[in-house]
Amino acid sequence: MAKYESKIDVSAISAVDVHVHIEMDDQGHKPMPEVFYEASAKYFKSEDRTPSIDKIAETYRDLGMAAVVFTLDARTQFDGHLPNSIDDVVAGALRNNDVLLPFGSVDPRNGEAAIEEAKRQAHELGVRGFKFHPSVQGFDPSDRQFYPLWEALEEIGLPILSHTGQNGMGAGLPGGAGIKLGYSNPLLLDEVAADFPHLPIIMAHPSVPWQDEANSIATHKANVYIDLSGWSPKYFPESLVRQSNNVLKHKVLFGTDYPLIPPTKWLAAFEDLPIKDEVRPLILKDNAVKLLGLDQEASA
Repeated sequence: MAKYESKIDVSAISAVDVHVHIEMDDQGHKPMPEVFYEASAKYFKSEDRTPSIDKIAETYRDLGMAAVVFTLDARTQFDGHLPNSIDDVVAGALRNNDVLLPFGSVDPRNGEAAIEEAKRQAHELGVRGFKFHPSVQGFDPSDRQFYPLWEALEEIGLPILSHTGQNGMGAGLPGGAGIKLGYSNPLLLDEVAADFPHLPIIMAHPSVPWQDEANSIATHKANVYIDLSGWSPKYFPESLVRQSNNVLKHKVLFGTDYPLIPPTKWLAAFEDLPIKDEVRPLILKDNAVKLLGLDQEASA
């Protein structure tokens, strides 16, 4: 298949949503067992959990926005349940490369095979980053057994987007369906950020109940960012709103968690936050454009 190339016109978009899930591939396969979709749909009160990548592209095109899209490889945690086809995600993003930017995903528990697959996704498919979910994938990011993967990704030079904080996956199920929240403590990513200082790390979501920790990490580590997905802005912790207005104004990124939260709903709530006028465009667009290298492509 053709390698992804971005045709996103930065001057023509108003925002970049850095957190959008592709929950079904072209063959109708989903990356997680069905029980997780039922539970998360109830938790988020979402209507359509599995829009196609082309429908997602149309949604963002109509809004004059771009979006980072991805799936998740958690095959070990899910007893061999395979992820969506990353190749399909990239092909769909390539069809819609005026608005979509694809991230890849590998299962860290796959060892050397994960490293080789990450290299394939980066060099052959052209993914622009990698998505991880420590709780759903069942791993501690700070465990030294995963350091060869972080080393390889640092060498590749693409950002990682890693879930932090509270988890809608397995919410309300007995034992949370085996999902362990502690793996998503942002302090585990602080160790990775310290030991791999040239690996850009996006901590996904307000990191409740560890928001102060996340704020501190993003302030302390030049290579760490926070995306605002997974929560309606009206429920953001006050400390996150306050620091987004000052010390973190260049480190915070717009994200929704679509299709769990529609971008129009998120943006309407964001309008009501006491965010400075000069900070809003940084959060909605400029910080992501710089981090993802879209400004360099625009000037190339």
